[in-house]
Amino acid sequence: MQNKNNERVYNMSFAGVYPHYIQKAEKKGRTKEEVHEIIFWLTGYDEKNLQEILENKTNFRDFFEQAPQINPNVSMIKGVICGYRIEEIEEELMRNIRYLDKMIDELAKGKSMDKILRK
Repeated sequence: MQNKNNERVYNMSFAGVYPHYIQKAEKKGRTKEEVHEIIFWLTGYDEKNLQEILENKTNFRDFFEQAPQINPNVSMIKGVICGYRIEEIEEELMRNIRYLDKMIDELAKGKSMDKILRK
């Protein structure tokens, strides 16, 4: 993945992509609450933080850099997303974004929350 493309992704508003996460989940019979559970597990944010992020149109870079705590179990998330093997993505910020994409994908594919949250 080229750095220029990464910068474009990093500068995208999380609020701009968030409705797509919800839509993807709901289209497959999952819930907004489950999407939130994934976001909170991954980042350490809570409902109040998330609302502020959405209202402030925080970009992906700040969303992940300001996260209270990236879950220590993220390395358990493996596989391919958008044509890239997650374990091989060198840039931490892009890897974190892809972790979120992968978890939302797993939700939409019907995986149980225990498996998605690597419990």
